[in-house]
Amino acid sequence: MDKTPLYHEIAESIRQAILYGTLQPGDELPPVREMSERWNCAPGTVQRAYQELSQQGLVVGRPGQGTRVAAGTLPDSHAPLRRATLVHEAESFLLSTLAAGYTPGEIEGALRLALDRWRAVSEAPPEATGPALRFVGSHDPSIAMIAAHFADLAPGHTLRITFAGSLGGLIALAEYEADLAGCHLWDAETDTYNTPFVRRFLPGRRVVLLTVAQRRLGLMVPPGNPAGLAGLTDLAQPGLRFINRQGGAGTRVWLDAQLHRLGIDADAIDGYDRAVSTHSEVARAVAQGDAGTGLGVETVALAYGLDFVPLTTERYDLVIPAPVWDSAPVQALAGWFASGEASAAIAALGGYDAGSTGQVQWIE
Repeated sequence: MDKTPLYHEIAESIRQAILYGTLQPGDELPPVREMSERWNCAPGTVQRAYQELSQQGLVVGRPGQGTRVAAGTLPDSHAPLRRATLVHEAESFLLSTLAAGYTPGEIEGALRLALDRWRAVSEAPPEATGPALRFVGSHDPSIAMIAAHFADLAPGHTLRITFAGSLGGLIALAEYEADLAGCHLWDAETDTYNTPFVRRFLPGRRVVLLTVAQRRLGLMVPPGNPAGLAGLTDLAQPGLRFINRQGGAGTRVWLDAQLHRLGIDADAIDGYDRAVSTHSEVARAVAQGDAGTGLGVETVALAYGLDFVPLTTERYDLVIPAPVWDSAPVQALAGWFASGEASAAIAALGGYDAGSTGQVQWIE
């Protein structure tokens, strides 16, 4: 494994000195030449460490005054130090995983999936540091990526994410506990997605459906598909252990409707009552051998290196009430969708058809 760059070590030593009070706000850091002799390195290495600390808001360099510890780095006001420590930890993780042979894309995807799983099991979302829009709804791998872009599109605003299933999202909207929801509910009577459920749960309210993408749903199976699964009728075969999604999830709603149509008794499926909150948790169970299969989206199967048996394509929408739709942050998000940049970013995740990304449908 590659050794941590020396400038990182120098910067970390100064961060620790600030953290423990050895260096106080206003204290001057040692001159570059003195530090280069102390660390037995070139002056440019020290300058790079000081530059990193400056970018993190921990130190300030002024001509003729040297480089000094910035204000706001004491324990009672340590946001810059907290951010700097986090960046350092992230860089260390990035360096170690790159050295292990992972690509930046693989690392980014893994972090998104890990965050998704944390959001699903966390009892409450963290407090936002600025104005926040509350997202509640179905899990989809694109949501974390959308949230990251949202921070750039609407500076100072955040998208607070809670995964509670499609029905949970609509209920949260109905109770004014969410600003927008993620939904992919299939209605058997009309063979359509989302619209009938939005009318049922939000009667009389003007709502926008902003299409994120069409996504492929199917059975996630171990590499090579050792059980030879071809469809839902295979779920009742002896020795196969299934892992399900929670009640209220759009995936669960679709599965139950299909089992009813096919005449398959849920009690005949080993593991039907074992439910988790995200596609990532399903994939994790299959990858670790805790389950032989589970229903999920292709994007997550790809991320976990699993094989995939496609069963259907479903529409995933953001459900946005009219007053929220008219807000500046959401209009900025809608503009990103309309530009075509969102469809390219979503398609790059794999497992999506982004041809309808950005479509807007009003429900009166």
